[in-house]
Amino acid sequence: MAKSKEPARRRVSFEIKAAAGSEVFIAGTFNGWRPRQKRLREKSGVYRISLVLPKGEHEYKFIVDDVWHVDPECPDWIPNGMGSLNSVVTVK
Repeated sequence: MAKSKEPARRRVSFEIKAAAGSEVFIAGTFNGWRPRQKRLREKSGVYRISLVLPKGEHEYKFIVDDVWHVDPECPDWIPNGMGSLNSVVTVK
C-alpha cells in the first residue's frame, strides 16, 4: 500500500490594515528579510498576500511606508535581538 506524502510547503495568507495608498511589504526568515521583495495588494484598506512557505516556524514583519510592524492579528511573537518583536507563523 502506497503512503501519501504530505506537501512540504503550504500556502499561507497574510493581511494588515493600513491607509489607502500605503506601500506595504512583508519580510521574514522566508525571504532573507528583504524588505521590498514581497509587496501586498490593497483592497478597501486591507493589504493581502498569499505565500507558499515550507513547513516549520517563520518569523516575519510588515513594512508599512518604510516602518516595520509586527502582525497585530498574530498571537505569536518572539524577541528578535534588535530590541523589538517579530511575528511568528508555524506551517504544519
